[in-house]
Amino acid sequence: MEGTAFLKGIGLGGSLIVAIGSQNAYLLRQALKREFVFTCIAICIICDVALIGAGVAGMGKLITEAPVLLFWIKIGGAGFLFWYGLRAARSAMHPSALVTKDNNTEPDRKKVVAAMLAFSLLNPHVYLDTVVLLGSIGGQQPGNGRLYFALGAMLASAVWFSSLGLGARYLTPVFARPNAWRILDGIIAIVMWSLAISLFL
Repeated sequence: MEGTAFLKGIGLGGSLIVAIGSQNAYLLRQALKREFVFTCIAICIICDVALIGAGVAGMGKLITEAPVLLFWIKIGGAGFLFWYGLRAARSAMHPSALVTKDNNTEPDRKKVVAAMLAFSLLNPHVYLDTVVLLGSIGGQQPGNGRLYFALGAMLASAVWFSSLGLGARYLTPVFARPNAWRILDGIIAIVMWSLAISLFL
């Protein structure tokens, strides 16, 4: 029974986390730039683990029963996603090649951490997927199945974010060309705007 719940958690958690979203897009961009990659991976995993745990523990039910709270979460999340989509669109119009050496611009750790936290916690889709959906399904598992389901979903999250963050380095030769960045930033802008619009559909 526990093994089945664990595998179910891995399968459902993995299918939700792998889907293209703002969190994955930002992590990929930072990984390609090789800026604080391990920090970003850690933030993604810690936030997902906390949200999955909260959802399975019953927080998902609390959110669904508070429509006003969910509405304001959507408003804030949509505004943030739309703003970052504009930034990505501007970058797409003025692309630059990936530079990993001799870069005079020192990356700002605080800004990267703040952005990664925002993409992990301010996007309402994160709560709908991890807290509400995974929480409701995990909460239905009998006995210790709830715990094993949560552990499975958490493992899927850790494996995915680690693979995405550490595997992006193999794409570095591709993103040495400005046009590759133009395409990536254009896709990111579309993803951000699509997510913002979908919150109210």
